[in-house]
Amino acid sequence: MATPAPEYEPRIVGFLCNWCSYQGADLAGTSRMHYAPNIRIVRVMCTGRIDPTFVAKAFASGADGVLVAGCHPGDCHYIEGNYKTMRRMALLRKFLDQMGIEPERFRLEWVSASEGTRWVQVANEMTEQVKALGPLVRQMAPKEAIA
Repeated sequence: MATPAPEYEPRIVGFLCNWCSYQGADLAGTSRMHYAPNIRIVRVMCTGRIDPTFVAKAFASGADGVLVAGCHPGDCHYIEGNYKTMRRMALLRKFLDQMGIEPERFRLEWVSASEGTRWVQVANEMTEQVKALGPLVRQMAPKEAIA
């Protein structure tokens, strides 16, 4: 008898600001709110610290989706880190599109420390969105193209 294939569960990397989004996720957890466990959190001091290569590396290393979450614009603990993030991530979206990665696999969100329910909503939406897309298909370039 054949064993049914397990349901696909996406691997999502989440880069979260230490001061707001990480605390919002922590609030959701300590409040025992239920949300999809698919997001592997990487805590950064500020989303302004996230180099676009971090996101590219996450996709190259096997992530099916990447979430960047930080303080609401104007509430950054480092004054304007999230404004820098907005500019960088807009350019990153164009790069990801050129690399053949669907725009729905990457998301930028603002979640404050008091928004545990918002974190739950974002985590669940992102997981369902990536799950609907299926696994990210990585295509290797032919050796002739690399040389």
